[in-house]
Amino acid sequence: MDTSRILIVDDESGIRQSLSGALQDEGYACAVAGTGEACLAELENSSYDAVLLDIWMPGLDGLETLARIQQLPVAARPAVIMISGHGNIETAVRATKLGAFDFVEKPLTVDKVSLTLKNAIQHRRMEVELETLREEEGMPEILGASVPIKALRQQMKITAGTNGRVLIYGESGTGKELVARAIHRYSQRAQGPFVEVNCAVLPEDLIESELFGHRRVANGTPDIKIGKLQKAHGGTFFLDEVGDMSLRTQAKVLRALDEHRFEPVGASRPVQVDVRVIAATNKNLEKEIERGNFREDLFYRLNVIPFTVPPLRERAEDISVLAEHFLHEFSVAYGRRPKELSKDAVEALVAHHWPGNVRELRNLMERIVILNPSPRVEARHLPLEAARRAMAARVGEGSGSLQEVKEAAERDYILRKLEETNGNVTRAAELLGLERSNLYRKMKSLGILGKE
Repeated sequence: MDTSRILIVDDESGIRQSLSGALQDEGYACAVAGTGEACLAELENSSYDAVLLDIWMPGLDGLETLARIQQLPVAARPAVIMISGHGNIETAVRATKLGAFDFVEKPLTVDKVSLTLKNAIQHRRMEVELETLREEEGMPEILGASVPIKALRQQMKITAGTNGRVLIYGESGTGKELVARAIHRYSQRAQGPFVEVNCAVLPEDLIESELFGHRRVANGTPDIKIGKLQKAHGGTFFLDEVGDMSLRTQAKVLRALDEHRFEPVGASRPVQVDVRVIAATNKNLEKEIERGNFREDLFYRLNVIPFTVPPLRERAEDISVLAEHFLHEFSVAYGRRPKELSKDAVEALVAHHWPGNVRELRNLMERIVILNPSPRVEARHLPLEAARRAMAARVGEGSGSLQEVKEAAERDYILRKLEETNGNVTRAAELLGLERSNLYRKMKSLGILGKE
């Protein structure tokens, strides 16, 4: 695992040294600078994953230094976390607009700084990966040549350049977020941020703070959180699984959409925002309205441009293209030999119902790349009911060699025993009446790898 490199910039030597020592104990590689000028000089000579940057410094202050850092190319630009002993809402807002990932108050705690760093570094690496894709390969498109996908791409091209709100319908795993990101990428706001909130995973007591931010005072120390809606200013705000949002939060979102402003939790003054809103749901919102679970007025605000992402079972001709794409992606990612799908494997994939849609297919291809050493993926390598039925049909028709039929039967029986024991090879060997070493050799020969 690579060690993340952190640059700590503060004019107080005691803070520089104590914070550096604490973060090194957490596994980070740290360097320090006492001025904004020294920070910029260090960034010219070395690369860092994140910068902890004090706001109030002599000479080039933190905000001016932040603005200079944002001029660096994406690949060389670290995530910036502002630190200050003098909490000020206007300063925090300005820092966020200038590109700071977050704003933390002194006195600093190792837990808070470490968690913020972890999130900032993850966000920065994602930005670098996306920029690399833009420059070298172009962003990945919505793959497929089926009629529903061609129609979806055409609709995206027509509407992406507008500011109209978009509501994306589709089952879980169909790729609604990918569509939302593509719309943002081709929009006039492409240079602005794309900020996502998943309404299904945030608890009710946290979602308002996550969306709108908060202004609090704890033990005399200001606690300022910039909400995701404010972070999306000038860009796109993506409300994923909007059908899971509570009625109370729906009312605040509705007001923010109507007035283009909102009040953070605990604040006395509103914040103006300019965002394009894209929402997505796996629910039938009109039925949710009838049940009293979703506001009709919010539905009409969001449903300006409706999109429907088709389930994978309705675009069967795209399955082989997607499967091969994911096999290539994971083979490169894990440094494995390229793999190809046999004809019977493709037939088994097409025959599967895919309740988890594209996400299920992607996860299956990752599993195949990790666990199956063979460069050719056969139907017998696929842990799908459709693949087992296809093999059974071949046996019933008398097709395939005796050895193929024997191996298919053995593999199916061993897989069932492994499923019964939750992948425990030792327990499965006991049920099969085999020595563990013999079972492991048999599994390897059949292209099965279990848990150690």
